[in-house]
Amino acid sequence: MDTLQAQRAVIRTRIDAVRNALTRRQLAALVVPSSDPHLSEYLPERWQGRQWLTGFTGSVGTLVVTPDFAGLWVDSRYWVQAEAQLAGTGITLMKVNVAASTAHIDWLAEHMPAGARVAIDGAVVGLAVQRQLAGALAARGAQLATDIDLLDEIWPERPGLPTAAVYEHKSEFVATDRGGKLGQLRAAMQAHGAQWHFISTLDDLAWLFNLRGADVSYNPVFVGHALIGMDRATLFIGEGKVPPKLADALESEGIDLKPYDWAPAALGRLPANATLLVDPKRITFGLRNAVPASVRVLEAINPTTLLKSRKTEVEVAHIRRAMEHDGAALAEFFAWFEAAVARGERITELTIDEQICAARARRPGLVSPSFPTIAGFNANGAMPHYRATEESHAVIEGEGLLLIDSGGQYEYGTTDITRVVQVRATTAAQRRDFTLVLKGMINLSRAVFPRGTKSPLLDTLARAPIWSAGVDFGHGTGHGVGYFLNVHEGPHGITPHLPPEPQTAMEPGMITSNEPGIYRAGLWGVRIENLVLNVPADTGAERAEFGEFLKFETLTLCPIDVRCIDRGLMSAEEIAWLNAYHAEVNRRVAPLVSGEALAWLKRSTAAI
Repeated sequence: MDTLQAQRAVIRTRIDAVRNALTRRQLAALVVPSSDPHLSEYLPERWQGRQWLTGFTGSVGTLVVTPDFAGLWVDSRYWVQAEAQLAGTGITLMKVNVAASTAHIDWLAEHMPAGARVAIDGAVVGLAVQRQLAGALAARGAQLATDIDLLDEIWPERPGLPTAAVYEHKSEFVATDRGGKLGQLRAAMQAHGAQWHFISTLDDLAWLFNLRGADVSYNPVFVGHALIGMDRATLFIGEGKVPPKLADALESEGIDLKPYDWAPAALGRLPANATLLVDPKRITFGLRNAVPASVRVLEAINPTTLLKSRKTEVEVAHIRRAMEHDGAALAEFFAWFEAAVARGERITELTIDEQICAARARRPGLVSPSFPTIAGFNANGAMPHYRATEESHAVIEGEGLLLIDSGGQYEYGTTDITRVVQVRATTAAQRRDFTLVLKGMINLSRAVFPRGTKSPLLDTLARAPIWSAGVDFGHGTGHGVGYFLNVHEGPHGITPHLPPEPQTAMEPGMITSNEPGIYRAGLWGVRIENLVLNVPADTGAERAEFGEFLKFETLTLCPIDVRCIDRGLMSAEEIAWLNAYHAEVNRRVAPLVSGEALAWLKRSTAAI
């Protein structure tokens, strides 16, 4: 039996273990979301049960297992990957168009008979999802059981809680101290009429307390919860994770440390008739269920989510520096890559990852990549969330397009960039797709819009040039980005998959990715991504009666491969934008590189 067959056999054995547990517990189905008690995107190993059970390594998916069926619901970004990884496991790929789809809930409501009990771990299911699922099952006379964690029964070597130490975000990079941030939060709590506020989302905790950690891959956060009162705050965190000197500093600032697993009990001991603020989209059912019925619960977005999305001028200055150093690292990488291709060296997608990470590691303050590098050559680039592995990767040989999506976590900023480059030569069809994507990216980059515009409404600006050719792409155009925090950050996003709710309003200081794409399955993919910053737009005094307007400042500093452009499709305004962008890239990155990297930068930023 080869390695792949052995892996598939292991998956089948694990699914059988789930079915045996269902029989013992008299359950009709188990639902395993891609989730943890903090509703994180990237999960600590302890809560990677869906991946352990299926072998599917994508970041999003929901598994449903019954006595005679196992299905994994994934969105279009992962269809090709999931089809390959699920083959031979007995798990059916269930395709959905968007990540937020509730298709698995609809399936359960259709297939569960009256009286059936469906299990999901209440400690990891979001409150909003629990409400949807329980309601759909109740309509069929079925019941949702949230007090069972079947993974503990069937996962003999399940990892424990992460133990990495917590550390302070260096004061030189912090714009507002803990006291200032707690003051802002408490002012927001008062405005809501709440005396207490509970936070579980890890980037909110890291931002609020100016702390960072290494409990989650690629995101400098730590596992914890916080209960904020009007006088003191309690941080629930693993024992021994906070060094004594830091613990003393926190206590002196009114922040008490308690064991991680005490959080539900602390909620249960809230004073009768207290008012608690929680974010229903950012708290699990299990934690919400721990709140006594006598406590008045207000539901609204975490104030910290809004506060941290609006970067201060001090933070923006640091982020601009991070972009300059990131651009320098990329100049060194691309100079190496072009020279290596010219020499005929053997390069694989894994080599790309190694070299780009090494280039960033030479830059000051680099902590880690901000997400797993995506390096996809030709057909692999058509999978938006492709990941090369030792078992499956391509050699960069022949001609075509290489898509590289990568980023870095610097102590003074988070980067995320996608570039597509020519390998030896490209076809007219490839250049057409590249140019359409570039036109979409430029169209959004040049946007001017009223302050407060709901971010999802901007999505069509990037799609319009692509739609005009009868083409579309399945993912959103842009996501929020943190400040030495999560590379995917809310509450805003430039995407049709996000409702245009009040919290998605565009405000100064917000950072968003701008990354339209075109994907030709089995052939190639194109995605061009810059990060952009909301800044005031000077629309002239005569238009002041219409209120404030915003525009985008492009933060990312890396050339766009002009060899891939069909210039006949570009307007004079688009070419002018590109030339001005390249001039700015050269001006700010050139002082940080030398030798071959500098020569490559000069060539790549020359006006067209």
